[in-house]
Amino acid sequence: MKFIDIGANLTHESFSSDLTAILEDARKEGVIHVILTGTDLQTNLNAIKLTKKYSSFLSSTVGFHPHNANNVDDAAFESAIELLKQDSVVAIGETGLDYNRNFSSKKAQLKVFEQHLELATCVNLPLFLHQREAHSDFLNLLKKYRHKVTGGVVHCFTGNENALSEYLDLDMYIGITGWICDERRGTDLQSIVKHIPSDRLLIETDSPYLLPRTIKPKPKSRRNEPRHLPEVAKTIAEHTLNEVNEIAHVTSRNAVKLFNLPIENITPPIKCSAKK
Repeated sequence: MKFIDIGANLTHESFSSDLTAILEDARKEGVIHVILTGTDLQTNLNAIKLTKKYSSFLSSTVGFHPHNANNVDDAAFESAIELLKQDSVVAIGETGLDYNRNFSSKKAQLKVFEQHLELATCVNLPLFLHQREAHSDFLNLLKKYRHKVTGGVVHCFTGNENALSEYLDLDMYIGITGWICDERRGTDLQSIVKHIPSDRLLIETDSPYLLPRTIKPKPKSRRNEPRHLPEVAKTIAEHTLNEVNEIAHVTSRNAVKLFNLPIENITPPIKCSAKK
């Protein structure tokens, strides 16, 4: 089985001392590619640096997380635009809205999110999107620009069935993380994941966050890693009545297609479809 992790924060300080081992462990578990998430100017730069060191295994996004919107000035955004010219950059983001914590003002978040959307209309790259407790504003802006942009993924989806339907109506991909493995807060997602069409499903770890709680035996460290991606696929398979290898095939195929990844010989997927 071949897995692609479409979202991992491997520039996080918790990976600073053992990243090579982390990547090797991921390979042993069948992970063939990881997309690093850019969230501010420094992580954008650090991610690109890592993609140059591990060029066959890593790609990255470039953008500004809504938590950092207050600190995004014109100079920072222009610098990000220059970074998009790097061959290893495969998406614009992480960008979107987060009203759950409001680390940045709503005004700043809306401004910076729209700047990313405008940028996506003239750069042939998909969007890597974040939304927490801001569905209405997020959806309205996405609708405004959707016909002008290549596409994108609503990363780490944790919304309800109505939100899922509205994103799918816009032909967006849906990213599923270890949230689905959480028996405390992931039950709603477990019940609706079957409604995601096989050609719109992606998987991710969001490392070092969201360690799957279904892993047995429980890891000594709470740090999530790309090697745990198969556990996400396993849980999706359980709740969609598919086989794990089917989830691996379709999500890898979808990742290669959306992000135009330089990966060949993805095994054709076994029949895998949403269960109505």
